[in-house]
Amino acid sequence: MDISGKAAVVTGGASGIGQAVARRIAADGGNVIIFDLNESAGAAMVEELGADRCLFAQVNVADEASVEAGVEAGVAKFGAIYAVVNCAGIANAARTVGRDGAFPLDLWNKVIAVNLTGVWLCMKYELKQMLAQGGGAIVNTASVAGLVGMSGAPAYVAAKHGVVGLTKNAALEYARANIRVNAVCPGGVRTNMTETADQAFSGFLDRLAKLEPMGRVAEPEEIASAVLWLLSDGASFMTGHALAVDGGFVAR
Repeated sequence: MDISGKAAVVTGGASGIGQAVARRIAADGGNVIIFDLNESAGAAMVEELGADRCLFAQVNVADEASVEAGVEAGVAKFGAIYAVVNCAGIANAARTVGRDGAFPLDLWNKVIAVNLTGVWLCMKYELKQMLAQGGGAIVNTASVAGLVGMSGAPAYVAAKHGVVGLTKNAALEYARANIRVNAVCPGGVRTNMTETADQAFSGFLDRLAKLEPMGRVAEPEEIASAVLWLLSDGASFMTGHALAVDGGFVAR
């Protein structure tokens, strides 16, 4: 997984899966451009990884100008963007809001704006840069909810299915431009997002664990390992694929 000396954008890179990915890239010798809204958490990542190896850009992935500025800042510092991991997203846990017929429009619009439109906007400018430099690799973070339905979370399920579709479409469009585009589809993962849900809805993580055939949720580092492989030359003939890293959830 030779990413040494190469720069990678990680959206949502100040927490959760994105943070684990950013740390792995840095540990493997890569440079990291973190897009996140959380300025203090982003600054902490720069301090942890080193200002020479890490750039934080306060980016709202649902805002086109913000995304464009973030990509430009990354290129200005590191010259090129070899890899991208689009992790930024917000939650809509199943059965906490309501089924399709009762789902509020404002929450629908918010989830779609961040989890689907945000991925598309990031790819719009990431792909433009990769075309200019002659190639690269993108991994979009979908979910098992992008592969199967989940009652009570229509916006989240629709957005994650959309991420899988965007991934396949971009993979086809740029297959001959030396740009690979894949998606990772995690099952339940222990992150600050799911731990917050666990505090709000007692036993949430335990319920997630019981849904997994392996009987536990994943740690963010386990998802990061799959992401790093998808970025690597070890996956050189893989594009347009949605890789489930889910403890057997989809197999069930």
